[in-house]
Amino acid sequence: MSSTSIGLGGRLYGNAILLLILTTLFWAGNAVAGRLAIGEVSPMVIVTLRWWIVAVVMGLFLWPRIRAEWPMMKPYFGRMILMAGFGFIAFNSLFYIAAYTTTAVNIGIIQGSVPIFVLIGAMLFFQTRTTLAQVIGIFITLVGVALVASKGNLEILLSLSVNPGDGIMLLACLLYSGYTLALRQRPQVSGLVFFAVLSMIAAVTSLPALWFEIATNTAQWPTFNGWMVVLYISLFPSCLAQIFFMRGVELIGPARAGVFVNLVPIFAPILAVLVLGEPFRWHHGVALALVLGGIYLSERKGSKS
Repeated sequence: MSSTSIGLGGRLYGNAILLLILTTLFWAGNAVAGRLAIGEVSPMVIVTLRWWIVAVVMGLFLWPRIRAEWPMMKPYFGRMILMAGFGFIAFNSLFYIAAYTTTAVNIGIIQGSVPIFVLIGAMLFFQTRTTLAQVIGIFITLVGVALVASKGNLEILLSLSVNPGDGIMLLACLLYSGYTLALRQRPQVSGLVFFAVLSMIAAVTSLPALWFEIATNTAQWPTFNGWMVVLYISLFPSCLAQIFFMRGVELIGPARAGVFVNLVPIFAPILAVLVLGEPFRWHHGVALALVLGGIYLSERKGSKS
């Protein structure tokens, strides 16, 4: 490898802003990938292949560190199974199932509700004190999500006839919020090692759902395009995004790095319009503004009463 390529790699790995922007771009691309997978590979085949690929790649590079740090993780193994099951398998399964009946634009905007659900969970389960601005932020974000789910039609919202895909995506976000809250009490090992072990657990726990898909004759093994989607999901939103995000946190701290996650609901609709040609309607714009405004208010550092 030339010194030029090493220099470029070193500059990239030392640039927190670029790493975090790429991270959120990869995560936003996952919504587009979910739509591209339709007719090319079924949801549980995606999930299973994704986590087996990630587990093998991470295991090959980190096995000595995993063995060294395993004693610190062993007491948490039961909790880690639940975290992988809900945060990786259930969330991803619902994510790709939702893509069958809603748009990538909607998926991206609804995904922006995760920080709000995390804040609500912290209030309920950890007695985290909140400011008035944070409460207002929660309300504004939920109004934005409701606007997306109802397509801007109040009659749809009042009749509770919400698009099934939007409802499934909302449930997925709730599950991922639970996983995020559980990270507060994870074993004190390096982030990459923890993620590698979770991916190995996820690879194993994905098999029962895959078996169900096969047993019900709904499994579809990847076409050529399906393999391209699976490889993108495995290498970019899963492996590289995790590595880049952890490096970004290391460089500028979790508080500043966490703000960049708010780019996901911005990038996802843009990619959906550019790659898939999906329409971006007035209620998407208003909902996006509400979601981002609510997140901004919820993350402000105000004085607590």
